Amino acid sequence: MNQRASYHPHADTFPDMETGPGAMPQRQTWKDYLAVTKPNLIAPNLLTTFIGFWLAWSATQSGWPDVPLLLVTLLGTALVIASGCTLNNYLDRDFDQRMERTKNRPLPDGRLAPRVAWRLGAALGIAGVTILALFASPVASLLALTGLFVYVWVYTAWLKRTSTLNTVIGGISGAIPPMIGWSAVTGTLDHPAVWVLFVLMFLWQPPHFLALGMLRADDYRAAGFVMLPVVAGFAATKRQILQYVAAMIPASFFLYGFGVVGKLYFIGAALLGLAYLVMSLRGFHVHDDLRWAKQMFAFSLVYLNAILALIFVDSLWRMVN
Repeated sequence: MNQRASYHPHADTFPDMETGPGAMPQRQTWKDYLAVTKPNLIAPNLLTTFIGFWLAWSATQSGWPDVPLLLVTLLGTALVIASGCTLNNYLDRDFDQRMERTKNRPLPDGRLAPRVAWRLGAALGIAGVTILALFASPVASLLALTGLFVYVWVYTAWLKRTSTLNTVIGGISGAIPPMIGWSAVTGTLDHPAVWVLFVLMFLWQPPHFLALGMLRADDYRAAGFVMLPVVAGFAATKRQILQYVAAMIPASFFLYGFGVVGKLYFIGAALLGLAYLVMSLRGFHVHDDLRWAKQMFAFSLVYLNAILALIFVDSLWRMVN
């Protein structure tokens, strides 16, 4: 990539080498500590964790879900996600300073010391993984640790700086939360439905984040991140979006095929998938790429939340009848 900035891996990996922005903390407040955990990313991931838990209970158990187990699963997962986001902020602090959107975050702005963020991220991760291991299931804990490793070291520290595959491979971490919820209930991953949830979430993320990448292409170019819209252009990005949307639609039907949801979900998923596919195809005929990308990004959120709502309502109906 012609625009890639130089990157010193050791400066962003070890907490005792505090070079660059953020080395001298200023006026830090509790809001800065909260900001580095990215609460806006924790909430949607907890929603998918809840759906995984709920679907597993309705498919494999009887009666109403175990609320204490649900709460401890959500707590442990939230701490692990907060850990990943904090360490992401730590590793990206020098790059964030080059982006208009992120230059005022606590680390690049100097309000929070890098060593503080590193220690906070590590402590949150240890606490979350331990809680899941002790009170949910060892499988849930191992899944959380795997997701944390992929997000922090594979996606953030490596692929964002070296390969356009970062969006795809990084999607593994975003597809793990519903598996954590499922395995907290069952203690295993031996039901095909849990893998359908993983595949569905995995395929959803590239079109979602590629649309966002188009909207923020200038920022990513300035920072030096190797993102597909920057490296290959918008036309190639549109083709990738279409391919993943086309693959996601049949994947969504497998939940119905395995009998964990009913016709309400199937009909809703079919209509949502058709709308998403039409919007993806429309991208090849628009004159304003950024406007289309904004619409695609917004609809990706509508699609995901509607799919999750359909899973919840359908399984709830089956649970009470």
